[in-house]
Amino acid sequence: MKVEYLEAGEKPDIRYLRRLASLDDETLAQVARIVVDVSERGDVALAEYTERFDGVKKDSFYFSPEQIARGVKAADRQVITALEKAARNIWDFHEVQRQKSWFMTREDGALIGSRQTPLASVGIYVPGGRAQYPSTVLMDVIPARVAGVRRIVVVTPPRPDGSLSPEVLAAAQIAGATEVYAIGGAQAIAALAYGTDQIEAVDKIVGPGNSYVAAAKRLVSGVVGIDMVAGPSEVLILADETANPSFVAIDLLAQAEHDPEAATFLVTTDEDLVDEVIERIETYLARSPRLELTKEAIDKRCAVFICPDLATAILAANSIAPEHLEILMDQPLELLGLIENAGAIFLGPWTPESVGDYVAGPNHTLPTGSTARFSSPLSVDDFIKRSNIISYSYAALEKDAATIQTIAASEGLWAHAQAVELRLSPEEDD
Repeated sequence: MKVEYLEAGEKPDIRYLRRLASLDDETLAQVARIVVDVSERGDVALAEYTERFDGVKKDSFYFSPEQIARGVKAADRQVITALEKAARNIWDFHEVQRQKSWFMTREDGALIGSRQTPLASVGIYVPGGRAQYPSTVLMDVIPARVAGVRRIVVVTPPRPDGSLSPEVLAAAQIAGATEVYAIGGAQAIAALAYGTDQIEAVDKIVGPGNSYVAAAKRLVSGVVGIDMVAGPSEVLILADETANPSFVAIDLLAQAEHDPEAATFLVTTDEDLVDEVIERIETYLARSPRLELTKEAIDKRCAVFICPDLATAILAANSIAPEHLEILMDQPLELLGLIENAGAIFLGPWTPESVGDYVAGPNHTLPTGSTARFSSPLSVDDFIKRSNIISYSYAALEKDAATIQTIAASEGLWAHAQAVELRLSPEEDD
């Protein structure tokens, strides 16, 4: 853990965050080989990589509705009830995001507008490995369904016995996924992008993953659409003297327990708070069943910035542009207008980041690595494409003709101008 004092108006040095958002050449090269191999050899390559990386021999990756139903029967009923409640909240939130096609007619008779069309197919990557993430299934499948996507394909790494988590299968069923495959890593991304005999290619790939998944998404971007290239998870807590140090400590640990590379930040105007938070972190760490992983993240990637005033603290938060931002300060709602860069913002002591991960409704697939400066959370818009609509009347074309011809002539595009001229003054047939 690093503790640093900032001067008034000083920004923290977080260049390493942006470096983490980039991918090293070795990873990109290794993943490129996998992507090319899967694109050329299809399911044979998938089987080889699944055995190599997951230790599972599989010839068929598809989970039929019957297999899913059998898996769901083994799921904890209490977890299923919780997932159903979360799904309702997620659906309600994303339903509000839906946009309609619109059209307008100008006075000269020209019709212009924007037509909203759902993507035909999407692939949802759900991480596995250290833990299972049924919440990610809900967060990524439901907005696709709200958007009207017809084919929603979930891919997730198999467990050592080749099965999938019953809770992940339950989430896929609840959310309305149309296909599920037990395949993970860069090879899964390649299969979704290029297609194999078993897995038909999709139009867009969304969902978080490790550095190999992120690299694969970056490499296939352009062949298919992607949502973002996500890095390790982050939380920043803005705190003053009113903050409960226990809440601050446990919320930092809640993010750190995701991954040893998870980044955690405390930005505070109260120097006394820091010692109390550090003391409680040690206490709570001792109780954690993920102690080693969590401690590694805290030791390597936890930074505390002590600020002389609120303005410097806000500047620090906006500079870091975190994935998750908690405001544990007096009157947090009044500070909301000062926040410019954050994936999700949690206001007040009764709003731990955990509520956003699971049940509040807003999406938890968020920009990381300081990319909240220019990126947004996953939304219904990620599953929609727009087409511009233009329909001119003769009168509208006549009115705009001179403007079109002038600009076309300035660009040296003769046929552009003639396309207008011929409609207004057609040549006689020979």
